[in-house]
Order: sequence, then C-alpha cells, then structure tokens
Amino acid sequence: MSDDGSDSDEFEVRTIEVGTQSLRVAIRRGPKGRPPLLLFNGIGARWELAKPFMRALKRTEAIIFDVPGVGGSPAPPRPYRPSTIARLAERLITQLGRRRVDVVGVSWGGGMAQQFAHQHYSMCRKLVLVATSPGAIMVPGSPGVLWKMATPRRYLDREYMRRVAPEIYGGGFRRAPELVDALASAMSGASHIGYAYQLLAMAGWTSLPWLWTLKQPTLILAGRDDPIVPLANGRLMARLIPSSRLEILDDGHLFMVTRPAETAAIVEKFLDE
Repeated sequence: MSDDGSDSDEFEVRTIEVGTQSLRVAIRRGPKGRPPLLLFNGIGARWELAKPFMRALKRTEAIIFDVPGVGGSPAPPRPYRPSTIARLAERLITQLGRRRVDVVGVSWGGGMAQQFAHQHYSMCRKLVLVATSPGAIMVPGSPGVLWKMATPRRYLDREYMRRVAPEIYGGGFRRAPELVDALASAMSGASHIGYAYQLLAMAGWTSLPWLWTLKQPTLILAGRDDPIVPLANGRLMARLIPSSRLEILDDGHLFMVTRPAETAAIVEKFLDE
C-alpha cells in the first residue's frame, strides 16, 4: 500500500511486511533491463536522504528501505547484527520478485552492503561502497568527530546540526551551510532506540577477514575531505577486494547529497560496464 502521494510518477513508497518486521520501502521506477539497485543508507537516515541521488539515476531502477527503528520502519523488539539486515534485505528483494540486485552502501550502510555481498553473494551482481570502511578495524576519524557521531542530538536539534555539520561531514558542507536544513529534514526519523541499535549492530563487526573473498566487481567511492571515514579506508578496501577500483571525489563524507548527479553518473557508468 502506498503511503506517500508525492513524487508518485517517479517513486512508489509503501509499507511491506517482511516476516514480523514492517519496512517502509521506496522504489524509484526505472527500466527493467538489468538488476535493480538496492541501497543501504547511512546511520539515522530516512530513505529521503537518498532521494536526490535516486532521482539523478537515468537508466536504473532503485530500491531502498528505512532500517528498523528509523523513519517509517518501527524498531524491532531486540538489537540486531549486520547479518540480520542482510537477511531482511534478501527477503524483501525476493518478495518484490527480483532475483539479483546491484548493491550500494553508504557509510554505515556500507557495512550492510559488504555483509549482503558476502552473505548472499549469488544475489549480488555488483557492489558500490560509498564513504565507508571495513567496520571496527578501520582508520578512525578524529575523536571529536566520532564523539559527535555517537549521539543523535544532531537529528533533534537543528541549530546544533548547523554548528557541527561542517566539522562532521566536511566537503560541500564547509562551503554551503544551506545544505544543512535539507540534511536535517531527511535525518530526523531515527528514534533513540533505533539509533542505539544501529550503533550496536556495528560493535565489533569487521569485514577484514573476508573482504578478499568477495567475487563481485566493486567500485569504492571516497571523499578526499571526509572527517568521519578517512580516505585511507577506501585505499585499504581497494587493496583487499580482488575485483575493485577506487575513485576519489573532491568532497566530504556526504558527496551523494552534495553532488548527487555526479555520483549517480559514476555509479551508472560502473553498472553499465
């Protein structure tokens, strides 16, 4: 059932029951000639944060869902692991009648994307990792930035978000503070428990032991000015994933938000190869 009348020509937004979990799902309509693109969003972000990127796709159907506890997806009764989200995504894709997908993961969602590609490798054709890392074993950002990331306050207090966004996200947010309001609106849907579950999901998780086993062609996109996930993490993953390459954008952590058309063009070129 659709739950959003806006953008109805481009997007189908509805709630889908996947087992015992309700998921708010958005599908950006597109041609059916190749697998759809499954997106895993960043921490605390509703699907709307990815809307400009999804809208910029020219030749691709795209599917995204609010993680349990965020946006229109109610919190689950207990904490979960990345393997839980990967399994939930696999069941969703199967219910939607798709057999294979290309996968994009952004920041926190990059961990979910890696887990999905590893856990459901036969369903994942290509993998795109955006501003992300191998998890707990990574080159960390500055302690001050990580401390600000550990609390959902920036989603609840817009003035606080305006103050800290340039320091946290870098890149375009240093040059265009007006981007903050759009960001805050799209990241206001995480409950306290939902945000805590997202943090707990990544506690101790790392893909380093098995990155070398990933079979999918992989595109790694990283921002040169990323205070949260330093560029060294992209370089590390590019060395460990066999069929991978790294592209560096002259921007910060959220270049999918600040430069959606450019990012979409890079991703679609990779998917077309």
